[in-house]
Amino acid sequence: MNEEAEQLQQMEIMKKAVLKKVLTKEATERLGRIRLVKPEIANQLELYLMQLYQSGKIGAMITDEQLKTILEQIATKQKFRILK
Repeated sequence: MNEEAEQLQQMEIMKKAVLKKVLTKEATERLGRIRLVKPEIANQLELYLMQLYQSGKIGAMITDEQLKTILEQIATKQKFRILK
């Protein structure tokens, strides 16, 4: 069980490092606000960004506007609104 906790902690550290590389400051702040209100959406978004990064589909840092676009795509699959 201790080994499992270590693996989760390492995954979390890796996720934070990747997100820091791919998101601008404004996008990171938006993700933080989303995490406060809708943690399940934030997790889904983080996983999606990790997949994009691992597949090499992120060429430049993701801006706040691009993050909003990604959120709108996720929003069509779920019921919530994005306030701009």
